[in-house]
Amino acid sequence: MEHRPAGDSAAELPATSRPLPGHIAAALAGAGGAADSAGQPWAGRSLSGESASIHNFEDDDGAADAGYLAALAALAAGDGDEAAVVAALATARVFVPILATLAEEGEGAGGLHADKQADMALVTLKAPDGRTAMPVFTSAASLQAWHPEARPVAVYAARAALSAVAENAELLVLDPGSAVTFVVRRPAVWALAQQRDWTPSYADPELARSLGEAAVGFPAVRRVEIHPGGGVATRAADGTPLPGGGSGPELRVMLYLEDGLDAAGVQSIVSGLNGAWARNEVFAERVDSIEVKLQRAAQ
Repeated sequence: MEHRPAGDSAAELPATSRPLPGHIAAALAGAGGAADSAGQPWAGRSLSGESASIHNFEDDDGAADAGYLAALAALAAGDGDEAAVVAALATARVFVPILATLAEEGEGAGGLHADKQADMALVTLKAPDGRTAMPVFTSAASLQAWHPEARPVAVYAARAALSAVAENAELLVLDPGSAVTFVVRRPAVWALAQQRDWTPSYADPELARSLGEAAVGFPAVRRVEIHPGGGVATRAADGTPLPGGGSGPELRVMLYLEDGLDAAGVQSIVSGLNGAWARNEVFAERVDSIEVKLQRAAQ
């Protein structure tokens, strides 16, 4: 079974400057203010022509960050892990796509409907499990291939994570539709936004201790172990398996139970533990999604 703990959209601006729509202004304010990382205001920013490719980074050729590509290659080779990929993103420049959305429609020549006003809108997607995800691209080319009409805004990945939080997006999806699509889950998004290190839940010793302590009140639980969940791994577009970057479930909890329990007894234990975990602050902050596996304890 799967459980997720609680707690758990841009157009070319007209030549004359006008205030940003409220929802975009709020998102940008939540991501660091009304100006970009170079101190230039977002209001009145042109998103057409040459300025559409690079906004904040001089001499940027639009290529993917070398550190990110190296971490991804190490992951594919079995020499790295997804924590290293997220760590590489901490200093990487990425592109956030924005698209035109019709804000007001007017009547044109001959009574035909025509666009009167368009707003900027950050792009969000719906993940298969219904959660909101924000697409982010490591290169201008990958964004252009994904949606030719999208305008790229260059930001550091930490700023993109802040924008995701402001948009209530729990996932960052890197390079959707590309050779390798890598999903950054909610705890890692939060860590990236706060510019702190991230440890995957399945490799977190403090979380393991916390889960074990929660099971103390259930004598029939002989042992608790944590492992990577079935949704941690993913595949590249060519079918190559990757031991990271999947969308979840990310954490597998193995419960070793004493022999002789009937179905009602097992259900009572699992329900009780789910309730205890949901009230656990460490669990709520560090676990994105979980699958519970039951195993008979060795005699």
